[in-house]
Amino acid sequence: MLNLTKKVAAIALIASVFAMSSLGVNAKHPNLVTTSEDVQLMRDAINVEGRFATTYKKLKAQVDAQMQQPMEVPVPKDGGGGYTHERHKKNYQLMYNAGMIYQLSQDEKYADFVTDMLLQYANLYPNLPLHPARKMKSQNPGKFFWQSLNEAVWLVYTIQAYDLVYNALNASEIKKIEQELLKPVALFLSEGQPSTFNKVHNHGTWATAGVGMAGFVMNEPEWVEKALYDLQKSGKGGFLKQIEQLFSPQGYYNEGPYYQRYALFPFVTFAKAIENNQPERKIFEQRNGLLLKAIDTTIQLSYNGLFFPINDAIKSKGIDTIELVHGVTIAYGLTGNTGYLDIAQQQDQIILSGDGLKVAKALDNNLATPYQFKSVAFGDGNDGKQGALVIMRSVTEDSDFNSTQTVLYKPAAQGLGHGHFDKLTWQFYDAGNEIVSDYGAARFLNVEAKFGGRYLPENETYAKQTVAHNTVVVDETTHFNENVEVGNANYPTLNYFETNNFGTVSSGKISTAYEGVELERTLALVNLPGLDNAVALDLFNVTSDDKHQLDLPLHYHGQLIETNFPLVGNTNSLKPVGTKNGYQHMWLKAQATPEQGLAKVTWLNENGRFYTQTSLVKGNESFLFTQLGANDPNFNLRNEHGFIRRVENTKQHKFISLLEPHGLYNPSKEFTLEAASRVSGLEFTEQDQLALIKIDIAERSYLVVINQAETDQKLTTEFKYNNKTLSLNGRLAVYELNNQ
Repeated sequence: MLNLTKKVAAIALIASVFAMSSLGVNAKHPNLVTTSEDVQLMRDAINVEGRFATTYKKLKAQVDAQMQQPMEVPVPKDGGGGYTHERHKKNYQLMYNAGMIYQLSQDEKYADFVTDMLLQYANLYPNLPLHPARKMKSQNPGKFFWQSLNEAVWLVYTIQAYDLVYNALNASEIKKIEQELLKPVALFLSEGQPSTFNKVHNHGTWATAGVGMAGFVMNEPEWVEKALYDLQKSGKGGFLKQIEQLFSPQGYYNEGPYYQRYALFPFVTFAKAIENNQPERKIFEQRNGLLLKAIDTTIQLSYNGLFFPINDAIKSKGIDTIELVHGVTIAYGLTGNTGYLDIAQQQDQIILSGDGLKVAKALDNNLATPYQFKSVAFGDGNDGKQGALVIMRSVTEDSDFNSTQTVLYKPAAQGLGHGHFDKLTWQFYDAGNEIVSDYGAARFLNVEAKFGGRYLPENETYAKQTVAHNTVVVDETTHFNENVEVGNANYPTLNYFETNNFGTVSSGKISTAYEGVELERTLALVNLPGLDNAVALDLFNVTSDDKHQLDLPLHYHGQLIETNFPLVGNTNSLKPVGTKNGYQHMWLKAQATPEQGLAKVTWLNENGRFYTQTSLVKGNESFLFTQLGANDPNFNLRNEHGFIRRVENTKQHKFISLLEPHGLYNPSKEFTLEAASRVSGLEFTEQDQLALIKIDIAERSYLVVINQAETDQKLTTEFKYNNKTLSLNGRLAVYELNNQ
């Protein structure tokens, strides 16, 4: 009988150990982004004067204040921006922060607070239906939130909070929280929504990150494997496939900078958790260090602290966004590259983590060195050969890298569902401001009064349309006839990209945006000797099988100052420029047909500088001056300005123009300098593969030469100009004719 009793006790003990093992007792906590080894170093640092201690005290005070408020875990009902939506977002952030304060302070009241909130969620979750404000049928709904994307974000934060307080929980609390909350959420986001979980898309990235991290914390290795390789562990989806497919070899994310910074957080967070738990996978070495490249590329995709707003972008997002703060922190922790400290200094945020401690100590010791912004062509597509996103910066060793003239040129791929129909578009920046602009997304993010904070209808009817961008529109129709699938299957070719002492030049073309029409554009940001500012040259060639109407819009930020040709203004009544494809939203304010020669349009930007686009015209181009706001009864669109160069009934046309920054307007001190354009001549000729552009400006004459050869084998050449033999080695050169 005694032996039987011992056997029963032994079996019970084994069963208990097995059950507790399934709850993650054998795992070491915390074990995700922050480890127990990190915690010990961080506990020492909070008692030493410096950035890390200051951040800890500030966050602790914020958490203390929030914990004084009544705890709210409301039944979900609101869409994005609504009360319950925002409350659940604040809850997961508060749980994470309180968990971190618990680890550093060792004060159990913070762990108790997180535990109580998790238990309230565990009471709420089992009986929740799908969210009542769930979005369109094409997107998977959540339960706490209107879409499962937000649910995955909740899990990424909440599983870290749980990990941070795990050692303070008793067995019954662990069982309830895991069995009634965390496990059901993880299964809902994975097996419950396979189309999202297996999808190579940022929604799939968040889902795999949340479920995979939950697997590490809750000792569910199968979850980790499915997160890495998809639900069938086939490798056709999952986190590793997302790294392989969503980025180019240089670390450019297919949906553009705005979504690159958003997707960056789950990528680097889950990767850091993998590195800490399974270092043998060498996750940060995947694809030649792809994730570290992606962090660096995200920084490069910015100007004066803000991301280039292509595709569905909110224009106020910049390098201080929390996703990139985490990215820079992890990148510095892994590499020790002191250039990242420069960005961390600009972000002015310290993360309470092991890597955050490294950043804080380095900044305290003044180890930051200037981060080098560059001119670069980021290949698009997972192979890097689906066009490119091109950045041209006019910088010298003494330049303020974020405030000099910069061109963003987009012979890039569609960018999935968030992409815009804007092949070969461009933007121009100067003195810290956007000058030639992109509208970005038509959306007031999380402003419930504006269509529930979702993308506005005008995002489809205007912002995505080709005419909303600075590229050619044929017959007032949108590229690819607005078909996203066709757009994703077709992309421009990057003909060439080169940067040298004369500036930067790039060319791209596409023949599938319109049937029977080839669009080819060459842009150059050119340094002219003796001038303070670089100029932007734009050569846009359109050839087609049949005759078409060609429109080339330019959208600018600022106040129109003058034109060198007379305008016919519509002063008594306004009508839209057209009836569809974005034209219905543009008021026709004035129009003109300049005579052959130079057509100039000058505007004043809020930075106090003047900008003139000088176009070389043949007398057959109409200029249509526009303002947004037509057919917009809810005032959803910003009242931005632009003008359209229009040529009708033609098979071939080359739009040639030069953008020139000049002058200064100071209303405070009441003076104006060089308000008029200094360009007095612009000529264009071609010799074989060479484009020759003569520019007369500020009483000087220059010859800009661009070698348009399709292969790099023909870049060294000699040519004659004004009976003189000149040589060219490379794609771009500038000759000062006054000195010839």
